[in-house]
Amino acid sequence: MINAEAEQGTLASRAGEVFQRYRDGDSQAMGELVAMLTPILWHTVRAQRLDKESTEDVLQTTWLALVRSADGISDPRAVLQWLIISARREAWRVMRGQSRQLPYEIDEDAVRTPEDELPESVVLRGTSEKVLWSHVAELPERCRALLRVIAFADRPDYPELARSLGMPIGSIGPTRGRCLAKLRASLSADARWELR
Repeated sequence: MINAEAEQGTLASRAGEVFQRYRDGDSQAMGELVAMLTPILWHTVRAQRLDKESTEDVLQTTWLALVRSADGISDPRAVLQWLIISARREAWRVMRGQSRQLPYEIDEDAVRTPEDELPESVVLRGTSEKVLWSHVAELPERCRALLRVIAFADRPDYPELARSLGMPIGSIGPTRGRCLAKLRASLSADARWELR
C-alpha cells in the first residue's frame, strides 16, 4: 500500500512532467495540470475555513499566478509545492480581508421578539390552552370531534366531516353552535379561565 507521502511524491513528479511540457510550449498541458492538481488545492484552501465562492476565487488567483511565474520556477518538480504554498498564502490574505469587514448596524426591530412569543405570553397561552382543552375533553364525543376539526383545519371538508361524524351536512353548523355554547358556558364557570 502506498503511503500518503509517497503518493504526493508521485503526484509531484507527474505534475513536474506536465508542467515541463507546458513550459516547452504544449498549451494543452496547463489544462491537464489544472485537472490533476485542483482537488488537492481545493482541500488545501478549504482547510483555511473559506467558503466555496472564496475558495474558487483563491484557486483562480493561484493558477493565474502560476501562469505569470512559470519561468521563475527553476525545478518543474517543485510546481506542486509552489502551488500549495501560493494557494495557502492567498487563502490567508483573503481571510484577513474578510475579518476586517466592519459589522453592519442591526435594526432593533429585526431582533425584537414578537409580543406573542415573549416568555410570559407563551406561559399564559400554555395555561389558557390547558384550561380550554380540559373543558373540551368534558364535552360529548361528537362535540369534541367536531371542535377539534374546526380548531385545526382552515377549511374543513364538510362532506368528509359529515360522513365521518355520521351527520347530515346541514346539521354541522347548528351542532357546532350548540357545542361552542356548551364550551363557552363551561369556561365562564371556571375561575382559571376568567383570570387569563
